[in-house]
Amino acid sequence: MLRPGFRDRRTLPHERRGGSPYRVVASTALGIVVLAVLGAVMGPQWDPVPLADPIAVETADTAIGAAPPLRTYDVATSTVTVQLDGATVEAQISVPVGLDEPAPGVVFVHGAGTGKFTRAFVEQAHALAASGIVAMVPDKRLDTYTTRHRDYVQMAADYEASVEVLRRHDDVDPDRVGVYAESEGGWIAPVMAAQDPRIAFVVLVSSPVVPPREQAAFAVDSYLRNTGVPHGVFRAIPRAVGMSLPGGGFEYADFDVTPFQRQMRQPVLVVYGTGDASMPTVQGAEQIIRDTAIAGNGDVTVRYYEGANHGIRVDGDVSPVFLRDLSGWVLGLPATGSSEPRIAGAQPVQTYVAAPVPEPWWLRDGDVVLGTVAVAAGLIVLAPLAVGGARTVEAVRLRAGRRRGSPDAQGTTTPPRPARFGPGVASRLTLLGVGTIVTVVALVVYLVAVARLALDYERNDWVVQGGWLLVRLLGVGAVVAGVLLARRVHRLGAAHAPVAGGVLRVVAGGAVVVGSAVLLVVLAYWGVFQLGI
Repeated sequence: MLRPGFRDRRTLPHERRGGSPYRVVASTALGIVVLAVLGAVMGPQWDPVPLADPIAVETADTAIGAAPPLRTYDVATSTVTVQLDGATVEAQISVPVGLDEPAPGVVFVHGAGTGKFTRAFVEQAHALAASGIVAMVPDKRLDTYTTRHRDYVQMAADYEASVEVLRRHDDVDPDRVGVYAESEGGWIAPVMAAQDPRIAFVVLVSSPVVPPREQAAFAVDSYLRNTGVPHGVFRAIPRAVGMSLPGGGFEYADFDVTPFQRQMRQPVLVVYGTGDASMPTVQGAEQIIRDTAIAGNGDVTVRYYEGANHGIRVDGDVSPVFLRDLSGWVLGLPATGSSEPRIAGAQPVQTYVAAPVPEPWWLRDGDVVLGTVAVAAGLIVLAPLAVGGARTVEAVRLRAGRRRGSPDAQGTTTPPRPARFGPGVASRLTLLGVGTIVTVVALVVYLVAVARLALDYERNDWVVQGGWLLVRLLGVGAVVAGVLLARRVHRLGAAHAPVAGGVLRVVAGGAVVVGSAVLLVVLAYWGVFQLGI
């Protein structure tokens, strides 16, 4: 990093060639041990608790007891405008054609992301309407919904406006309108049910149940295990998920839906797919059963669908068995709310408990973490620029001095000699600075690559195992560069030779050392040097 203006051609008069490799190896090993200890003591470890209370399904048959035979209707759709507080959204209402009497209605509550009725819940809404249930899919309100800010209580109020619109629909029985919530919507629908006792029923599909921060850690852990990452990578889970993210916001990460679930007195249908690794499928159902019991509500039906993913899809399509059960459960209420079997379907497997995430002890503020890395990298990058600029100025002065000339005692002309780093210092500073920055970049690239594999449920040992090995080897290389630099500085001191000439080079060299040391500690914090400590 400090190549401009550096010259390393000189060697110390007493220096022997060959050196002492074993001392370099020993010093490197000591440095790695120190970094490993620092990384271990600076933050929490990740040790999730195994789930010891698996839920027992009563039968593999998911059919809803007391559900009436399903009829088939043609479906007509229309678009309406829903007035919210300060905004409007469009919604599509799917109506069975030829109803004999007002039908039950369902309002869909979106999961994470941008929800448009043209793309969201298309199969579910059509299946409900085709079986005799009026389905309403509103667009998701986005002007108050961002990555950093989400207010689930306010979002519940927005969806409540759609409930009121559906209750006024001519083909709907206003006393039989319920909500269908998927994924993130599982933090919204219980709020609606608690605040509006007129809501007739609640369907919770792939509901997270635990606070978002806990669910995120659980999902990351599950994804990483599926991807086959080395054990050392898991240390990053509590340190990343537990810290406040840079830029502020994300208050919703600790939203707890439990108080609202404990006020739900409506019949509840809980649905999970056994192929969904992102949700606590066993813990979620058990917690909903416990929470609703506190409200005196025993009308909870749980269904698990074999191989279905987060959207209850199998091979890309929403499970037709699920759609059949959903329609039958809604049409058969209130009888189906307490009918047997209560828990049925494929046996779910949840290995670990979704639990509160340990907070980092030191680097818990994301702004501090990002700022620390930026400042440290900036010191390393700016140092050679400053030295290079100074070298240019020195070269200009040297040429000017040669033109003017200045006679010495013998009458010859001797231009002033520019300042230099001591022999071997510049190259080692360069290796140290470049090594630490390259290792940080490699770690970021590796984590992004692993995240993509995890989200796609893919495995690639070359990326997962080979990438982690490469990152750690780069880290070791940076430590070796630091050791070589320290040994060279020590030898220069023993020979009473200057390490750096001029204040600027002293400051620049110190900046590279300090910046590199900070980055090495940050790398240790994220597990690059851990030794099973």
